[in-house]
Formats: sequence, structure tokens, C-alpha cells
Amino acid sequence: MDRVPLLARLRAGAEQLGLALTAEQGERLLDYLGLLVRWNAVYNLTAVRDPAQMVTRHLLDSLAIAPLVRGATLVDLGTGPGLPGIPLAILAPERTTTLVDSNGKKTRFLREAVRVLGLANARVEQARVEDLQGQYDCVTARAFAALGDILTWGGHLLAPEGVCVAMKGVIDEEEMRGIPPGFRVEEIVALAVPGLGAARHAVIIARCR
Repeated sequence: MDRVPLLARLRAGAEQLGLALTAEQGERLLDYLGLLVRWNAVYNLTAVRDPAQMVTRHLLDSLAIAPLVRGATLVDLGTGPGLPGIPLAILAPERTTTLVDSNGKKTRFLREAVRVLGLANARVEQARVEDLQGQYDCVTARAFAALGDILTWGGHLLAPEGVCVAMKGVIDEEEMRGIPPGFRVEEIVALAVPGLGAARHAVIIARCR
């Protein structure tokens, strides 16, 4: 894995997103990518194989929601190999990030990634979302479930003043109508992920006041 062009791609994309990565953050994001590439060869954690595509489709896609994330605590539901949770944890070391997945193969990778990257602000929970306890300022979900399911299974994790940032492609009106009582859509933000060339949106959901 040639890091030089990957780092250039990452830095240029982050700049387009309005994010000023430090040298250390850039290196750690690529360290994470290197781990993902190696583990993916054996454990099939993601269908994306090309490291350059991983920069765009995993790292930059995850970082695109960074300006929308709020609060001191974050839980990433159905995080898979740590997306968007690990890139967000690298970007904001002051925020406590909990990475949740029920798949043992993925949580083994997550624990190794947290250890190797030295992410003192991140912890891994192997659990079903509905069984998790606690409340968080921000709940994130990427390619996890329909909005209604995210909130039915994980709505109890959202702090009273917190927000859920759900990453979606094209907005589905029927899916929007499936949001359960007690929650409201605060905003839908179109995301321009550099180099992706596909529709991406963040649906920001809060509790009804």
C-alpha cells in the first residue's frame, strides 16, 4: 500500500470537506486503512478492496458528517469495521466514542484497531443495539438499517438533547414516514463526498420536545 498518493487523496478530500487534518490525524487514518486492507484479505470486512477507493468510500464518506456531530459522547450503531466511528474518533480525541456491532469477526478487528491506533477515547461493544445501555449526545449509523429501525432499536440511547446522524444515499420518502413517535427530523443535509459521484445525505433526528 503506497501511502504517499493515498495521503494526498485523503488530504485533498478533507480540505474540500472543510476539515484541516493534522499530520498525525492523516497518518492515523492511513494506519487504520492499512489495518483494514490487511484484515479484509482474510475476514472480508468490506466489499471495497482498492485502497484508493477506500479513502473515498470509507474515510472521506465518514468524515463528511464530522461537522454535524455534536456533544462529548458518541455511539456508532452497526459500525461494521468502524465506519464512521473510527475516523470520527481519530478526528475528535476529546469525544468518547463507542463502537457497537453484534458480529464477533468485526468486533475482533475493531478491538485490534483501537489497540494499534492507540485510541484511548474509543471502546468496542459486541452487542445487539437494542441490548445496549446508556445515553449518548450523538448516535451515528451508516448503512445499518432503515430510519424507523435505527430509532426503534437504538432510540433509547439518544440523550434528551442529543442528535442522531443517519447516513443515507437517496432520501426515501416512505422510509422517512417510518420514523416512530417521539422523534422528529431536524434537518436533511446533502453531503458532497469528494470523488464519490453518488448521492449522500445525513438525516439529523432529535427527540420531540
